[in-house]
Amino acid sequence: MGRWEPNARGRLEQAAMELYGERGYEQTTVAEIANRAGLTERTFFRHFADKREVLFWGGGALQELLVSSVADAPESTAPIDAVAAAFEGAGARLQERREHSRQRQAIITANAELRERELIKLASFASALADALRRRGVADTAASLAAEVGIAVFRVAFERWIDTGQPDFPQLIRESFDELKVVTGHGRRRDLDR
Repeated sequence: MGRWEPNARGRLEQAAMELYGERGYEQTTVAEIANRAGLTERTFFRHFADKREVLFWGGGALQELLVSSVADAPESTAPIDAVAAAFEGAGARLQERREHSRQRQAIITANAELRERELIKLASFASALADALRRRGVADTAASLAAEVGIAVFRVAFERWIDTGQPDFPQLIRESFDELKVVTGHGRRRDLDR
């Protein structure tokens, strides 16, 4: 096998997703993932710390996107609207990999350790968003509330996107934030297809 293989990370990710789907996360080994990808275990560990990271490696980039979107929002933007816009941007990025997101979610849902890791990732997103809001001058409590509510709205929209055939994830996120405004008495009820 050559020393350099093109798109090793992508091949390892694809092999892992296939094996997790076929055999289950717990039953799949790093050796099997590397073998299916036509690579070595050493190459696997150059790209991923462990087999869990195959499912979570993009979290850092997504968090950076969320934080930069909040930071770049116009000064007059309300905290919750800055968070909503950040999640719409993230939704557009995730939409490009809908089938991958669907497969990933099924794997995570089937494993308690992975569900815990997903919750930790979402908590990290909330903390980073709250910090970004505080840097914009938003008070501590308001920043924490906007970030945590944003995570909750995103999760609801994500579940709807995964479970339905609706292709426009950013639109689902927008509708979910609009529904939040109705629930809190700060918006008008509109006919949302549910």
